[in-house]
Amino acid sequence: MLDFNTLTLFSSNYCISICAFLIPANIIATAFTIGLRLSSRPAIEIWQSAVIASIFSLLMILHVFAWFTIGVVMAPTYILLGLGSICLFANLGAILLGRRLVFPT
Repeated sequence: MLDFNTLTLFSSNYCISICAFLIPANIIATAFTIGLRLSSRPAIEIWQSAVIASIFSLLMILHVFAWFTIGVVMAPTYILLGLGSICLFANLGAILLGRRLVFPT
């Protein structure tokens, strides 16, 4: 069973490393998902990319929530929460709204 205190301690000890990985991963994976949607790639490719990008986004949001439980409330926490939320909604939008956007060829 996962111990929440252990996860919070891990999040606080390795914050720079976690953010150094998750920020570019979020941006690159979400941009890749949007690029696949705009280039009209098959749905399975878009779903795979969106799931991977959504995992990165959820990890970022959980990391920020761990900081909120510790009591760290600063501008970077809100900025990272916004980044994770925007990337998550962009990935969900690529899946849900992409079916309605049909580009004529």
